[in-house]
Amino acid sequence: MGKSRRNRAKGAKRSDPIAKPAKPPLDPELAAIREKSILPVLKDLQSPEPKSRTAAAGAIANIIQDTKCRKLLLREKIVHIILNETLTDASLESRAAGWEILRVLTAEEEADFCVHLYRMDVMTAIQHPCAKITNAFKSITPVFSRIAKAEQHFIWSIAESLAAIISALAEAQDEALDAAVRSEQIVSFLFILVTTNFTPARVLNSALSCMITLSEDNQKFVEAILKDNTTYCYNYLDELKDGDGHKAVLACGVMHNVFSVAQWNDHNPGRDGSRDAYLVPTLSGTLEHTQLNGGVMNGYGSPTTVEVLRLALEILASIGTTLQETLEKGSRGKNQESPEDLDDKDDAMDADDGEQLSDNDLAGEGEEMDQDEMEADMDMVTGPDDHGHEIEGIDDLPTLKELVQKAIPQVVRLFKTCNGNDEPSNLIRTHALTTLNNISWTVSCIDFTEGSNAAILRAWNPVAQTIWKQAIAPVLLSDTSDVELATIVTSLAWAIARTLHGRTFLGGDEQKKFISLYHASKNLDPDKDDPFQGLGVKCIGVLGQLALDAPIALNREIGIFLLTVVKALPETPAADTVEALNQLFDIYGDENKQWDKEVFWRDNFLQHLEEAAPRVKTMVKTIDKRTSTELRARAEEASLNLSRFIQYKQKHRP
Repeated sequence: MGKSRRNRAKGAKRSDPIAKPAKPPLDPELAAIREKSILPVLKDLQSPEPKSRTAAAGAIANIIQDTKCRKLLLREKIVHIILNETLTDASLESRAAGWEILRVLTAEEEADFCVHLYRMDVMTAIQHPCAKITNAFKSITPVFSRIAKAEQHFIWSIAESLAAIISALAEAQDEALDAAVRSEQIVSFLFILVTTNFTPARVLNSALSCMITLSEDNQKFVEAILKDNTTYCYNYLDELKDGDGHKAVLACGVMHNVFSVAQWNDHNPGRDGSRDAYLVPTLSGTLEHTQLNGGVMNGYGSPTTVEVLRLALEILASIGTTLQETLEKGSRGKNQESPEDLDDKDDAMDADDGEQLSDNDLAGEGEEMDQDEMEADMDMVTGPDDHGHEIEGIDDLPTLKELVQKAIPQVVRLFKTCNGNDEPSNLIRTHALTTLNNISWTVSCIDFTEGSNAAILRAWNPVAQTIWKQAIAPVLLSDTSDVELATIVTSLAWAIARTLHGRTFLGGDEQKKFISLYHASKNLDPDKDDPFQGLGVKCIGVLGQLALDAPIALNREIGIFLLTVVKALPETPAADTVEALNQLFDIYGDENKQWDKEVFWRDNFLQHLEEAAPRVKTMVKTIDKRTSTELRARAEEASLNLSRFIQYKQKHRP
């Protein structure tokens, strides 16, 4: 036992690895900065003199904004010093500077820094000042407004920093998010900041921004907001969202998250009819009025202006996506019958790669099918006509009505005005397109073959054509080299084209632009997470929709392009092949269409598809089921549908 005690004693004398002096950097410039600016201020930060510590903390809070100084301070273990000394300093000013230093670090460093900070138990350190600030606001003796102005200033500074740090930690790690939501001190602190009528704007904005982070898909935090009978935070949020400026947009962000989690929507309104439709006017008004200074459009907008516009667009984009869930849950008369099981899934595609493809493989099952069976097969291939979305008129969907009538016109106008090549303009333009994309895809999923949805289609048509002419066409004409911009525009075009069948909206040779974009996409790295989100797939999707109800010449041009994509196997990516086949099925699945005879049969499409079928089957076998489950499943389905499509066409020659 004595030996054991000696070992412990020896261990106690070991040097603290955190306290070990950092090696000076090899770079002469950094070494000079370290000697001149970093080491002296760190020495003062740990000085026994309170005034020296306070001055040093303030100095570090200023210089840490500089990247080089920040990296050097991190090398010198500044976080350890702040957590263990500065945040417990007797001086309120020193503590305020310490929290400001951590705020800058969490904002400027990567997410792994926040994870590291959380693992250093910073949440425990955060809860103490949160509780003190909450108590200070509730205090009667003295009343907060009666304490010294300097003290008030430092308390507000700490509050702003704490909210920003909590938000950064929650964004970086789910554990930190859960810890923040479980903490009564943190939740009460945020609620008191939002509901105190004398909270400075910058502190209120920081608290609201933090609440957006904590409330996203978080049942516990949303329940805390709705059940708060102490500060009545929800009521204050409801008032703030009807205001203007940054705080109104932030309040809309929190409210949108609350509505989403509580499932308050057009079919199930919440308190006083609360739903996303109530937020759209404020967000649309923000887009209209925030740009009046012209700063963002010329590249000189303040960060606050850019942030307000970005956040408003992000919330509108999220509302557009959430609306799709509302339509799905609220639709009536959905077809409850599941498609018949496809026994063919276990056919030759799952056999060894060396298996020979027989003629029967090409034709499908090799068995004769009667007329009803063949037509049922074609329904599977092309998809049912009735999507089951009996949505009624646009007045029954106030959120969609607000988006179409108020939001989209302002988003399009903002997109047109942001025509500079500077970073702020590019950022806002990209977010504007994303917002239009989300809303348009939601609308495109409505079944407009249902007569009850005719009112929605009438309201949507002019808006959709405006989006095409004023947002999509200009980007195509610019021949942009921005891949991200091209991908978003192509996705938006796909959604718009899905809703404008039979209507003249092309302003020129847009189809050639998409064909050129497709060929350019071959030089891009594929999206490994979801190959169906690639630019190539989206180009194919747009073109397929443009071919529907199109003039014969345009239909032929696009049809030949889609055939070429399939016949280019094995060079063509699997996802591109699947989408091209699906579009071909949709375009030429109805023999009553004029292009069936004039294009499909006159240009001998059937023979080309028959020749491509073996290559499609081979492509399917090359896809690993374990690493690309969805791609393999969709490829198998496309191959099976191709066999059925060929068999159907063989029996229905004109």
